[in-house]
Amino acid sequence: MTASFAPSVAPTAPEPIAVLREYRTLAPWSLRDLAAVAAAVLEASDVVPLNAAARARPTERTIRFYVTRGLVSPPEGRGTAAVYGYRHLLQVLAIKLRQMEGATLDTLSAEFAGMTGDVIERRVAAALGTTLPTPERLPLLRPAGSSRGKVGRALQQWLASPAPGTERSSTCRRIPVAPGLEVLVDEHHPVLRAMGGDVAVAEAVRQALAHLISGE
Repeated sequence: MTASFAPSVAPTAPEPIAVLREYRTLAPWSLRDLAAVAAAVLEASDVVPLNAAARARPTERTIRFYVTRGLVSPPEGRGTAAVYGYRHLLQVLAIKLRQMEGATLDTLSAEFAGMTGDVIERRVAAALGTTLPTPERLPLLRPAGSSRGKVGRALQQWLASPAPGTERSSTCRRIPVAPGLEVLVDEHHPVLRAMGGDVAVAEAVRQALAHLISGE
């Protein structure tokens, strides 16, 4: 009797751009957390710089300098209330990755002029490739005790469900989708930031319902 075995199929690794987009759910960040997240992504991706100018990981000071040079968009808010989002992370990563290839800040100013967020996202994803870690594998999320424990705990709150009995108080946002249909979304839920607001969430729900109704 001859045994027959079906060939094993290795699991397909997620596309780098899909992994990169998972970081949207962690935003917004303070300047300190943005610098820490960008540095951790570069370190975990094993990106090796080609010149000395890129060896230093992004710091709060360097990000402020990038903002003054117009390489990074200004944050929302001012002073201690300033917050940075997913686009800021992409810009910082793009700068460091291009610097590692030998590009100067003057070169980057010309390259980034008028460049859309989609283009920057694709370039960063392509440069980091399959080495890009998912948020839960980020070194920042290691147990507290290291110098990044505080940042790690802050990010971990968005990655883990709250323990029973410890849920934080919140307010649900009512989003109209279609006549007779509304969705309730916790205002703290990262989907609101990841999708870009109420309009995008409503459109995503409408598209999902259209697929269900059509039988797809």
